[in-house]
Amino acid sequence: MLVDFRAAVGALIIFAATCGAASAHIVLEAKQAKVGAGYKAVFGVPHGCNGQPTIEVSIDIPEGVIGVKPMPKPGWTLALQKGPYARTYKFHHGETKSDGVKRVTWIGGSLPDEYFDQFVLSTFIAGELQPGAKLYFPVTQKCANGETHWSEIPAENQDGHSLEHPAPGLALVGDETKQDKAPGKVASSANPIEIDAPWTRPVASAGGIGAGYMKITNNGTEADVLMGGSSDVAERVEVHETAIDDKGVASMKKLDAVELKSGQSIELKPAGMHLMLIGLKEPLQEGGTLKAQLIFKRAGKVDVELMVKTSGGDAGGHEHHQH
Repeated sequence: MLVDFRAAVGALIIFAATCGAASAHIVLEAKQAKVGAGYKAVFGVPHGCNGQPTIEVSIDIPEGVIGVKPMPKPGWTLALQKGPYARTYKFHHGETKSDGVKRVTWIGGSLPDEYFDQFVLSTFIAGELQPGAKLYFPVTQKCANGETHWSEIPAENQDGHSLEHPAPGLALVGDETKQDKAPGKVASSANPIEIDAPWTRPVASAGGIGAGYMKITNNGTEADVLMGGSSDVAERVEVHETAIDDKGVASMKKLDAVELKSGQSIELKPAGMHLMLIGLKEPLQEGGTLKAQLIFKRAGKVDVELMVKTSGGDAGGHEHHQH
């Protein structure tokens, strides 16, 4: 029985040591958050620095986390560092935000090494961020003697637990129940590219050329490039642009790359930039639809369904006749 008791005690000590090591990092209580929704960020501080009490905690706010409001703590003074965001984000009730809190610091308290405490932020995860991405909140923990920077970010496929001072990480997820019902609008929670009101004109017979129009918005945090498209009912789908010189003569050129900066919208329209549907394999009839894909450098293939309809005027309306 004595041997069994010692073995049990030894196993318990190993288990306790393992749990202590795993919980020694500063971590977020909730490690997932939905894009386009509020998020309560609770940071747990489990110990001081080499036995010394914690006297200051600073948290850097990653891009796309907006509307930040810290929770006051008795005995601590709050300091907020504000600045511009990389882009403008949609917020509650149609409001937008282009700047806000970039760093929050609690100063002047004293958290003994023997105690645990939490530091809380009320935030909003911008809907322009992509589900599947991960955000990191670097934390600086200052103690009576020295400080620790919890700022290491794991490389791709690297286990964050292998890092000595990992930054607290937050995984972003989409809202599967939220769907955009606006007619003619293509928006995916997993894709930052939004396509609004895609349409094309009727084409009487197969073998003809059509043109596609729509508004394209890059809701992502990084720039992307439109490189063309494809469709099962056309031999080629290309991006073209109509230009009119000083003499009023129109010409057409193919665009192999159209950059969309973060937050930028471009409009494909008659007498301007547009899609060319070359070598149609079937007629396009009024009231029907044409399925296609747009190809982006970062976002990849984005499905789009163009409504076939006659526009209200012919100004610039027959790009394919100018080829």
